[in-house]
Amino acid sequence: MRYETAAESSAATPYIHHGTPDFTRTNLALFAAGLCTFGLLYCVQPLMPEFSRDYGVSEAGASLSLSLTTGVLAIAMLVAGALSDAWGRKGVMVVSLLASAVLVLGSAVMPTWGSLLAVRTLMGLTLSGLPAVAMTYLSEEMDAESIGLGMGLYISGSAIGGMGGRIVTGVLADFVGWRIGVAVVGVIGLACALAFAHALPASRHFRRQPLSLRGIAGRFSGVFHDRGLPWLFLEGFLLLGAFVTVYNYLGYRLLAPPYNLSQAAVGLIFGIYLIGTFSSAWMGHLAGKLGRRKVLWTALALMLVGAALTAAASLWLIMLGVVAITFGFFGGHSIVSSWVGRRAGAAKAQAASLYLFCYYMGSSTAGYFGGFFYAAHGWTGVALFVGALTLAGLAIALGLTRLKPLVNVPTLPQPMSRGAMG
Repeated sequence: MRYETAAESSAATPYIHHGTPDFTRTNLALFAAGLCTFGLLYCVQPLMPEFSRDYGVSEAGASLSLSLTTGVLAIAMLVAGALSDAWGRKGVMVVSLLASAVLVLGSAVMPTWGSLLAVRTLMGLTLSGLPAVAMTYLSEEMDAESIGLGMGLYISGSAIGGMGGRIVTGVLADFVGWRIGVAVVGVIGLACALAFAHALPASRHFRRQPLSLRGIAGRFSGVFHDRGLPWLFLEGFLLLGAFVTVYNYLGYRLLAPPYNLSQAAVGLIFGIYLIGTFSSAWMGHLAGKLGRRKVLWTALALMLVGAALTAAASLWLIMLGVVAITFGFFGGHSIVSSWVGRRAGAAKAQAASLYLFCYYMGSSTAGYFGGFFYAAHGWTGVALFVGALTLAGLAIALGLTRLKPLVNVPTLPQPMSRGAMG
């Protein structure tokens, strides 16, 4: 009697395709996860001027409330992917979301700047269990024709979460204080974490791998056998570095003369994030139809135009520039993150971890050093810094148009509908 192997079982199990109930459940769950993760992570961004005022720290110092979190997050995700290989995808993600929501609630009552930074640093560890593992889950479970749309919808949830967290704290800071605003975001995060745990389907194609340092090192080194992946990792660094720098210091500019906007008005500007919910899904789907090489460079070009527009004096042109940067960033991230999953083969968890390591290191380093450009040269310095990051990203995107497509992806056997896409 012949028994079915694990690989044959995986091949026989259907992948999640758009239009099915499982696709709806998966995307509702990951939409909630995006809301939770990025609302909790970025809720402090519009509060940086408040931190400068309350704690007497500089612009760059206030940015540590975000940069420390993203820096630790970047490093911890290298381990989180390996833990999910051994323990399972869903369990790691659920614990990550619940622990992070509790820490945000705790940060709302921290009495000193040092204690607030300590909690935000610890959050980098707990948050790490979601982003890299979510990318891996989608790469393992989604049909090739649906992964671009699925990744785009997940990133849409991230966009709304990032926007919602920023708007809630930014607006409430004007009326009831930033601490209550942060606490409200924590409660919303708890609700989203519970919804995620209930809705996400169990993994069907996950294959447990023992937690071995030698095995982990081997899987990480295998990622670099692909010529395209290191460039995609660097692209993620540049994309988020440019994007976060703009939003970190935009509030300082608009609260000051000649604009003199209120904290609530600055918080509402983060409503521009709604554009990201459209651009991530639309550009991800478009890239799936036309090819990533043909679409990615347009996202970077749009961001470059947006950086130039933000240097204008007119508030309307500044806002138009921020719109262009937001549209291009979310579209570009959707394309690059799904491309990483498709090129990674059997090392999906490691490739996702390395991509997000670079991605969040871009947020941590560029977001922090942008404060020195603002202090020395005002917004002109920030615009030039962001423009340089974006120009480098555009050069990489144009170079990737010459990247050879994959012919055979080294992964578990899959149905023909999941044919390799470079």
